[in-house]
Amino acid sequence: MTALEKATGDAVFKFEPFVLHVLCRELQDAQLLHSVAIDSGFRNSGITVGKGGKITMAVRSTHCLEVPLSHKGRLMVSEEYIEFLVRVANQKMEENI
Repeated sequence: MTALEKATGDAVFKFEPFVLHVLCRELQDAQLLHSVAIDSGFRNSGITVGKGGKITMAVRSTHCLEVPLSHKGRLMVSEEYIEFLVRVANQKMEENI
């Protein structure tokens, strides 16, 4: 809170979701991993095939959170709301684990 009260610009509370990149030898390996990831709840997962044939499977969760807290140095939310955001982000972290 002290840092936010001293801020002169914009501040954003941001929680980034889990991401795991796996380099796969065969496309069928990536497809199998993709199916497992989707079935496990990682709905933003996908497969990328690069120009050189490099196959990358990305396991991604949907547990993101991004909320503005201040604008031009003016705090826009209460301390109670920030505490709520921290609890929500910690819950999302537990879901990632």
